[in-house]
Amino acid sequence: MKAPSIQLLRALRAADYAQNSWTLQRRALSYSQSATRPVRRDLSQTIHKARFSSPAARCDTTATAKSTDRGPVSKEDTQTDFGSMNVLGNTPPPTTSIDACLTDGFHLDNGLKVGGGSGCFLVAGEAFSWRPWEASGSSKQGQMINPKGQWEVEKEAWGILDLVWPKPDMLILGLGASTYPISPETRKYVNSLGIKVDIQDTRNAAAQFNLLATERGVGSIAAALIPIGFKGR
Repeated sequence: MKAPSIQLLRALRAADYAQNSWTLQRRALSYSQSATRPVRRDLSQTIHKARFSSPAARCDTTATAKSTDRGPVSKEDTQTDFGSMNVLGNTPPPTTSIDACLTDGFHLDNGLKVGGGSGCFLVAGEAFSWRPWEASGSSKQGQMINPKGQWEVEKEAWGILDLVWPKPDMLILGLGASTYPISPETRKYVNSLGIKVDIQDTRNAAAQFNLLATERGVGSIAAALIPIGFKGR
């Protein structure tokens, strides 16, 4: 048997290469068409699967809630009594504490009533009627606000602080329905007496005085309050 000639082998190789090349091109064309073809999904099946595959949907809706009954009340002595933690619970408030703030005066815990548009000066356990705007010879409350919008009174308005001894550590100043900055001269004079100044509106100033006077004593805390009817100029 004779071996195939060289021409025959070349012809067979060329035919085999052409067939393989055509097969590869056909596969590539089929893959590109399948990649660009839109994928259709059944939306109803997708929603159905998402609804019943969530943890909330798988829970048993017929199950009853667990009982909140914690059993009988414990009688152990180690329980915390929050009422006993109030260190001021058995401390009586000072007799000069403010019970009510009015537009033209105040009602005190001891039954004293300050009216007629006067303010109230509380120091060393005593209550005094206070009209600081008259220290400058004016009869109008609006004169206490200077052109810069600062609350300012004459030194004579603090005559009680000059006389009292020992002097309080803090003066709580209530300036009516709202708060105003006090002038540097007024603050400097009060501080020169060794007294710190805290400025608030009258309602909050009265509440703070009641608390601090109960906690620290009326000898350490003083208050100068103007009726809440005062609204500046």
